[in-house]
Amino acid sequence: MFDAHAVKIGDILPSISFGPISRSTLALYAGASGDHNPVHIDIDFAKKSGLPDVFGHGMLSMAQVGRVVTNWAGIDRVLSIDVQFRALANLGDTLECSGEIIEDSERDGMRVLSIKLYAKSGPETSVVIGAAEINAS
Repeated sequence: MFDAHAVKIGDILPSISFGPISRSTLALYAGASGDHNPVHIDIDFAKKSGLPDVFGHGMLSMAQVGRVVTNWAGIDRVLSIDVQFRALANLGDTLECSGEIIEDSERDGMRVLSIKLYAKSGPETSVVIGAAEINAS
């Protein structure tokens, strides 16, 4: 539960574990999102593109870091979420997603928390990194 009075720089947001990513996960996401790019669902197409297999949609990975923020603070407090895609989310990967409060500032009379976000598929592999801003007023 979000408690604006108890929040401080360096706090780690509750993490989310997502996966393992399966062909079913990718097919369901393609149907729900309308993103039917064959590189995500057609192994023959992926191999013709020089890849060993299909891989997860970037927006599927982004959604998981978005869940970290919305589960913690609520969607109504989100001011922005920005991400960079850094690596592929491969079949079998489980994404570990979390965030850290890195700044507590005031903007136009509103208390704003800046959060560093990440989704990792292993200790050394960041699939997504990003940032979010939360209205903590």
